[in-house]
Amino acid sequence: MPTEKRIGFVSTRFAGTDGVSLESCKWASVLEENGYSCYWFAGELDRDPERSHLVAQAHFQHEDNQWINERIFGSSLRHPAVTREIHRLRSLLKRELHHFVRRFDIQLLIAENVLTIPMHVPLGLALTETVAETQIPTISHNHDFHWERLRYSVNAVNDYLRMAFPPNLPNLRHVVINSEARELLAHRAGISAVVVPNVLDFENPPEPDNRRTRCFRESIGLKPHERMILQPTRIVQRKGIEHAVELLHALGDPANKLVVSHPAGDEGMEYAEWLMDFAAEHGVDLRLVPAPVAGPWTSLSRCSRYSLWDVYPHADFITYPSLCEGFGNAFLEAIYFRKPMLINRYTTFVRDIEPLGFDLAVMDGFLNRHTVALVRELLSSRDRREQMVETNYSVARRHFSYTTFRRQMNGLLTELLGDGEVPLLSPLPPKSQGTASCTETADAAGYRMQVSAV
Repeated sequence: MPTEKRIGFVSTRFAGTDGVSLESCKWASVLEENGYSCYWFAGELDRDPERSHLVAQAHFQHEDNQWINERIFGSSLRHPAVTREIHRLRSLLKRELHHFVRRFDIQLLIAENVLTIPMHVPLGLALTETVAETQIPTISHNHDFHWERLRYSVNAVNDYLRMAFPPNLPNLRHVVINSEARELLAHRAGISAVVVPNVLDFENPPEPDNRRTRCFRESIGLKPHERMILQPTRIVQRKGIEHAVELLHALGDPANKLVVSHPAGDEGMEYAEWLMDFAAEHGVDLRLVPAPVAGPWTSLSRCSRYSLWDVYPHADFITYPSLCEGFGNAFLEAIYFRKPMLINRYTTFVRDIEPLGFDLAVMDGFLNRHTVALVRELLSSRDRREQMVETNYSVARRHFSYTTFRRQMNGLLTELLGDGEVPLLSPLPPKSQGTASCTETADAAGYRMQVSAV
C-alpha cells in the first residue's frame, strides 16, 4: 500500500462478545492484514491500549447517559433540563472525538451502530457533528435501527433521531447487515446502503486449543457423560432462551445441560431472573458461565479466563431460538465450529439465510414434535450430524466468508478514499483463526487476489 491509512472505530463499547464488538474485530483484522492501522474510541475497551481512546462518558451505561435515557424514552415530553444535559454531554464527547481524530491522525471513521440505535443520544449527536465538521470519510456500520426496537417507539427526542439516527451526510456511507434493513432505511430516511452480512473466516477453519476447551468444560462442572447444549448469546429477552429450556424439557434426558455463554445486564436483569425460575420449574439444569468470556480476537484478561473460541468446541448442540436478529453471529459461529443447531425462523433468517440451502433443525415461533424428534436424532446419530455440519460449512463458505467482506469493502473504500486504494486481498499463507488479533499487521506484498467462487 503506497501510504498508511488510519481507521478510527467509534462505538459505546468494544469489549466482550456482543455482535458489534465481534464484527468490528473481524473488520479490523481484514483491514490490518492489508496494511491499514485501526484505532478505537469507546466507553469500554478491551483493545490495544496504545491504539485506544477511552472515554467513560461514551458508555451507554454511564450514569449521565442513564439519567438522560430514563427521561427521554417512554414519554413524549422533554424537560429543558434534559435538553441541557444532552447538549452538555454532546459537547464533552465531541471534544473527545476531535481529540481522537487528531491524536491518531484518523483518515477514515467507522461508526459501529452508534448512529442507529439511540442507546446514547449525546454520542450519536457528537459523532454526527464531528463527521460534518471534519468532512472525514465515514462508514456507518448499522447492525439494527431504533424503529426495530419497541422500547424506542415512544420517545421525547424525535428531533435528534431525525438528525443523527441515522444521519445523511455527503461524506458518509451506510452499511447494513440484511436486505430488509436496506429497504427500510431507503423508505424511512431516503438513504441508500450496501449490504455486508456478518462474516467469518471460512477459508481457514478454527484451530481450538484442546487443553483450554477441556478446562472450560470442567470449569462449568460438566461430567464426561453429560452433554453441553450451548446457547451462545447474551441473556436478553429477544434471544428466546425460554425455547431452549422447553427443548431440553421435551428431550427429557438429564444428561443434557443448558449452558448460556454470554452475560445478562445490557437490558436489565429481570429476564435473567425469570429465566432461572422458568428453567427450575421445567426441571432443566441451566448453567451460566461465571466469568465473562472474551472475544476470540482480543487478549484474555484476569476477568476473562476463556475466549469464545474455547466455548464452542465441546458443545454437543447449539440452540439459537432468537425472536429477532440483525443477522446472527452465533449462527455463523456454530457453523464455523461444525455444530448441529436449532434455529428459530426470525425475519432475517427467512429472507437472507434460509433460501441458501442450510440443513438445520428449525422452529417457527414454537417447538413441535417433529423438531424435537429431529434434535433427538442429531444427538444420537453421528452420521446425521456429520451430514448436517459439512453441508452447512460448505454453504457458509460460499456466502459468508471474508471474501464477501473484501468484495463489498473494496467498492466503499474506493468511493470514499479514491481510486488509488489497493484492493483488500486474501493473505498468504493462511492464518489461524484462533490466534488472530485486532491489531495484527502484515506486509502487503504477501497477498494474492481472492479467486475463490462467491
